[in-house]
Amino acid sequence: MSAAGIPGPGPLSTGEIISLCDSHLLKNVGRIPLALVRGKGLKVWDAEGKEYLDFIAGIATCAFGHAPDFMAETLERQARTLVHVSNLFYNEPMARLAELLTRQSGLDRAFFCNSGAEANEAALKMARKYGSERSGGKRFRIVSAKNSFHGRTMGAISITGQQSLHDGFHPLLPGVSFVPFGDLEELDRAVDDSVCCVFLEPIQGEGGVEPAPDGYLPKAAEIARSRGALLVLDEVQTGLGRTGADFAFRHFGVTPDIMTLGKALGSGYPVAATLSTEEAGQALGPGSHSTTVGGAPLAMAVALELTSRLLDKDFLTRVAETGRYFLGRLNSLAASLPGAVQEARGLGLMLGLKLKVPAGPVVQKLLARGFIANATAGTVLRFVPPLVVTPAEIDLLCAALAESLAEERPAE
Repeated sequence: MSAAGIPGPGPLSTGEIISLCDSHLLKNVGRIPLALVRGKGLKVWDAEGKEYLDFIAGIATCAFGHAPDFMAETLERQARTLVHVSNLFYNEPMARLAELLTRQSGLDRAFFCNSGAEANEAALKMARKYGSERSGGKRFRIVSAKNSFHGRTMGAISITGQQSLHDGFHPLLPGVSFVPFGDLEELDRAVDDSVCCVFLEPIQGEGGVEPAPDGYLPKAAEIARSRGALLVLDEVQTGLGRTGADFAFRHFGVTPDIMTLGKALGSGYPVAATLSTEEAGQALGPGSHSTTVGGAPLAMAVALELTSRLLDKDFLTRVAETGRYFLGRLNSLAASLPGAVQEARGLGLMLGLKLKVPAGPVVQKLLARGFIANATAGTVLRFVPPLVVTPAEIDLLCAALAESLAEERPAE
């Protein structure tokens, strides 16, 4: 043992890593008993050297897979140049990334921070201040969707439509109401002149990989804007190539007033962004909102390199094609196992398989076969692999999935 009490001098085993974590970390996360120590592309290895194919990519985060060489090179180059200066000063990587994201999205202004939840907090403050300034403080309510997920901060869970995430944290942010996702009649009834924004995901990720129904988002924008409110789209998970388009809103025929990004923007490095129209963005004037390390040169250089690659047209075309192939394989699987599978759904490489059995045990069976997947909404397998996944890797996953599902029995 070392002086610090850590076994040494060699690398720690899975058991030792888990023991240290269980002894010193908050028990706020239910972790899979697997300690990953290395990755490359779609592959990751545990402390004992067992290989897995990763089909969740750090929850839709590692867009180019694990440890891409260009990311390490960009980090090293910028770290040797300028790491952090705070928002008291301008810096070139921040300027270039803001230009790229606003030009690509058609929005006008960008704010950079460190996580998707922070980006959603900025969007909430922007929308509330926008509404307040135009109504003498009377327009402050937020309409969100049931089964939504927007992060873990107090503001973010307040607009998250999952009661289990609210328990024990009351009182939450006041003035929030929830409507069924996709129900235009309920949305129409909920939005009045006290509402500052309608806050939605184009595809509910934690809610079971549920895409917005056809025509829903444009009509939601119309309802919001006709009553002086903003449409905010949380694209933390769906943005930057995940759905086979630069932003998921392209699939739905609508452009938001405010959009949030994260996950793929840093591909594992903590970077997020809030984009807005000029009109909405004016609400956050000097002194109204900031964050110390948001927009830091190191983070911005990495995000700029990643985003430039993610927005390449040929790359997006390949993601869309691979996504169609993956969805086709899942549809075939659903047809061959009607007793276990209800349907496949999703866009691009954000796909879900709705089961007629609990998804958790299937995840464990896949793990034993060397594949990392994710269960959400109880009975949905979520697949959000690195965007560089190949058809051959998808075939391997689907073969293991067929074996795993064949072992399951639907509930009586």
